[in-house]
Amino acid sequence: MNQNENWLARSLRAAAKIEQGELAATLQSFSFIFTLMASYYILRPIRDAMSSDWSDAELSTLFTATFLFSIVAVSLYGVACSRIRFRRLVPGVYGFFALSFLAFYFASQADTDPGWIRKVFYVWVSVFSLFHVSVFWSYMADVFSRQQAQRLFGFIAAGASIGAIVGPGIAVAMAGVAGPRNLVLVSAGLLLVPMMLVGSLENGRAQPHGGDQGDSGQRSIGGNPFAGFSLFLKSPYLLGIGLFIFLYTAISTFVYFELKNLLAGVEEANRVAIWAGIDLAVNILAIVTAMFATSRLTTRFGLTATLIVVPLVIVVGLITLAFSPIIAVVVVLQIVRRAGNYAITRPGREMLFTVVDRETRFKAKSVIDIVVYRGGDAITAWAFTGLTAGFGIGLGAVAAVGAGIAAVWVGVAVYLGRSYETKTERDAGAAVVAPGVQG
Repeated sequence: MNQNENWLARSLRAAAKIEQGELAATLQSFSFIFTLMASYYILRPIRDAMSSDWSDAELSTLFTATFLFSIVAVSLYGVACSRIRFRRLVPGVYGFFALSFLAFYFASQADTDPGWIRKVFYVWVSVFSLFHVSVFWSYMADVFSRQQAQRLFGFIAAGASIGAIVGPGIAVAMAGVAGPRNLVLVSAGLLLVPMMLVGSLENGRAQPHGGDQGDSGQRSIGGNPFAGFSLFLKSPYLLGIGLFIFLYTAISTFVYFELKNLLAGVEEANRVAIWAGIDLAVNILAIVTAMFATSRLTTRFGLTATLIVVPLVIVVGLITLAFSPIIAVVVVLQIVRRAGNYAITRPGREMLFTVVDRETRFKAKSVIDIVVYRGGDAITAWAFTGLTAGFGIGLGAVAAVGAGIAAVWVGVAVYLGRSYETKTERDAGAAVVAPGVQG
C-alpha cells in the first residue's frame, strides 16, 4: 500500500476494490459522469413537466419524432467518429450539446409563442438523455480493461446517481426563483466540465488503464461512418444487447405514461418539483449499492447474475401490481426499477462492451443505446396508447403484460451473461485484448 495516500484514498480503494494506480482515473471518471448527470437532471424535470400538457397521442408522436431524429443524430455521430481525431471526439460531443442548449435558451426568450419550441426542446433533451450517457460509457470501455470494469464500473456509476441527486436538487431550489429557462443555462455550463476531464484522462493514458492503448488519440476511428448499423445487425451478441434494452424500455415507457397521466391536473411548476423529487428518491437509493455492492456482486457471482437481478425483481413487482393495481405499488416499483437500473443493470450492461473493439464501442453502441432505445420508446408508447385509449385496458392488465415482458428480459440477460463469459474465456486463451465482435 502507498504510504503517501491519505486515509480517504486508502478507504476508497479498500471499499470500492480500486487497485494501486487506478484511483486517479477512477475518480476522474466518477466526476465525469457526476457532472453529466447533474446537467441532464436539471433539464429532465423541465422536459417531463411539459409532457402533462399533451395527450397520449401527442406524446406518442413526440416519441416517434425522437426515434426518427435519433437515427439522424447517430448517423451524423458515425460520420464524426470516422472523421474527427479521437482525442477531440468526446469533448466535441459535449461542447456541441452545450451550444445547442444555449441556442434553445435564446430561442425561448425571443419567441412570443414558444409552443413549437417546447416540443422541439422535449425531443432534443430526449436525444441528449441517451447520447451523453452512451458516449461516456463508450469512452469508459475504451479507458478501462474488462477486468477493471468488473471492479470499477459500479463505483463510477455511483457518480451518476449522485449527479442525478444534485441536478434535481438544483432544479427544486431554483425552479421557482430563476424559472425553467434559466435552469437551461446552468445545465449548458456544466457540460463544459467533462470536456476538461477528458483531457486529463487522455493525458493519463500512459498508465495501464486498459482499452485500445495502442491506438493514438491523434487519429480518428475511421471506417464506414454508418458501420454501426451493419455491425449491430450482423452480430447476435449485439442484437441480444439491443433486445435487452428494448425490453427495458417497454416496461419503463408504460410506467412513464401512467405517471404522466396522474400529474395532468397539477400546475407546471409543481410538476417540475414532483418529477425532481422522484429523481431524488431514486438516486439516493442507488448510491450505496453502486459504490459498494455492484463490484462485489459482479466479481463474486459473475455478470450473468448481475444482469438478471433487476429483471427478476421486476417480474415479481409487476405480478404484484397485476393483483393489487394501486398507486403505492406503482411508486415502489418505479423506484426499485430505476434505482436497480442505475446501480446494477447499467454498469453490468456496459461491461458487455469491454469485449469488443473501438469501432463497435463507439459506432454500434450508439445505435443500440439511442436508436434501439428510442425505437422501443416509440413502439411501446403507441402500444400503451392503443391499450388504454383503444381498448380501455386498466393498470392491472397492463402490469400482467409487463410481467411477461420482464420474464423474457430475464432470459435475454442469461444469454448475454453467458456470451460475455464465453468471449472472455476465449480471448484469455488466445491472449488477445478486446477483439472485434465476430457474432
